[in-house]
Amino acid sequence: MLIQVGYDIVFEHPVKTPIIAMLYLHPSRQSSIRRGEFLLADPPTPISEYIDAFGNRCGRLIAPAGPIRFWNDAVVEDNGQPDLQDHTARQLEIHELPDEILTFLLPSRYCEVDRMVDLAWQLFGAIPPGWSRVQAVCDFVHHHVHFDYMQARKTRTAFEAYQEKVGVCRDFTHLGITLCRCLNIPARYCTGYLGDIGVPVNEPMDFSAWFEAYLGGRWYPFDPRNHMPRIGRILMAHGHDAADVALLTSFGPSRLERFTVWTHEVGYDALASVPQQ
Repeated sequence: MLIQVGYDIVFEHPVKTPIIAMLYLHPSRQSSIRRGEFLLADPPTPISEYIDAFGNRCGRLIAPAGPIRFWNDAVVEDNGQPDLQDHTARQLEIHELPDEILTFLLPSRYCEVDRMVDLAWQLFGAIPPGWSRVQAVCDFVHHHVHFDYMQARKTRTAFEAYQEKVGVCRDFTHLGITLCRCLNIPARYCTGYLGDIGVPVNEPMDFSAWFEAYLGGRWYPFDPRNHMPRIGRILMAHGHDAADVALLTSFGPSRLERFTVWTHEVGYDALASVPQQ
């Protein structure tokens, strides 16, 4: 299966402004890219790249005063299968976890593990550890939080999402991550593309958030917002929470002028076509 992904985003800055952009596909997706995968800035602006502590591909630039457009378009090959599941995957004991995984048990900016640990054990302590426990967390979050774009708030934490019972995909994800960490299950925040392939919905397209839980020695995707295995989940970045994977960080005032995202299945003729900017 081929999936076309991309975006057309315009910001305006009153003065020259340094920016960090995580607007690339994650390096783990590099071998599946079949066309494109480039970041264009208009007006043309030099962009240097680096890999951060989580393995995400990042760009650095200084945006000129005025509007700046970021545009990308790529075709990615996907296996066309729903998210991998393993209902027998076990929860590893703390002493069994690799050193680099331990950080995903700790509190972070939006995930207040220390505030929710007692609640988590009250809710899920009787659930068998492993896949069943993570799924129970997702079931709870999906039914506890009401999705509402109009009530999005970039400062909302997991505890606040639990209290307010409303949010967007990042809030569902933060709450799921926090409850898992409270239960000694490593969990990390993921952001990227998720289209409507194989599902009977047609919602406005946006970047999506989900989390991965570390079970049985590997990471598995979980999505308490959509609450079902999905096809065509394409990673851009991951970290402790949304603070680590902001797709665009401006070190100064900025205003969003345009925001368009696309991700949809295409045929092999898309490999020969020239994307329109």
